[in-house]
Amino acid sequence: MDAIDKKLLGLLQEDTKKTTKELSMVLNLSVTAVYERIKKLEREGVISKYVAILDRNKIEKAFVVFCHIKLIQHTKDLIHTFENEVVKLDEVLECFHVSGDYDYILKVNVKDMDEYREFMVTKLTGLQHIGSTHSSFMIGEVKNTTAFTL
Repeated sequence: MDAIDKKLLGLLQEDTKKTTKELSMVLNLSVTAVYERIKKLEREGVISKYVAILDRNKIEKAFVVFCHIKLIQHTKDLIHTFENEVVKLDEVLECFHVSGDYDYILKVNVKDMDEYREFMVTKLTGLQHIGSTHSSFMIGEVKNTTAFTL
């Protein structure tokens, strides 16, 4: 990956709706060269997908919770079972297997505290092998980006 690829990736991370013509003018390359670079980055898996980032306030999912999960045991089967079950929960946007006092951290987006309680009672506590949970609620967002610096 050269400097032009890095600049191209930076531009795409800012706005993927820019046309290859617009990108070519910024990069001083032909439209075809930009197109070929993008296709190469896609083939190599550097660009894995294109998405729309939604405003969680406008879709009534502004209540953000970081839920720390501790499993009752750490066997390969229990870990596999938990991970297969948690990925099916629509409210869970991210799930990280972590070191430290807890085994997993979930990022949960719901409408409000009532909806989070319903999620906890009806869905999360239904998952097998959870020993304990600890929830932290977002007070304010300081930084939220999907862009990597290259």
